[in-house]
Amino acid sequence: MGKPREIMDKVTDAIVEERDLDAAVSLYTDDAMIITPDAGELRGRHRIAEYWRPYIEAFPDGRYEVLRKHEAGDCAIDEGWLVATHDGPFRLPDGQVIEPTGRQVRIRSCDIATVVGDKIREHHTYFDQMEFLTQLGLAPAQ
Repeated sequence: MGKPREIMDKVTDAIVEERDLDAAVSLYTDDAMIITPDAGELRGRHRIAEYWRPYIEAFPDGRYEVLRKHEAGDCAIDEGWLVATHDGPFRLPDGQVIEPTGRQVRIRSCDIATVVGDKIREHHTYFDQMEFLTQLGLAPAQ
């Protein structure tokens, strides 16, 4: 296992398992960028922390079920399922708040992180927003 794999595993554990935002954000460079399906492109540790915070607060029992883990050069790639119960208010990127539904979600996701030294410089995360909203009961079943 190389450095990119090690760093990606630490970020996933900090966000999903430990819900430790400070530990997670410390693994990004100061000028890091994250690209997300719901908030678009965000730059800097502060903005990255503010992206992850609502997920940690709204889904306190989250866990990540790994399907595949890869590493190539300076990149780590994860594919898996995020499984969690919506037990807290969820703040959307546009400022709206979704009150707890008590529903469990199981969303397939993919993350690609580029590591420079000991930190993530660029992170792309992908998941199906419509499936997420459908499982929360906020969109009609497809």
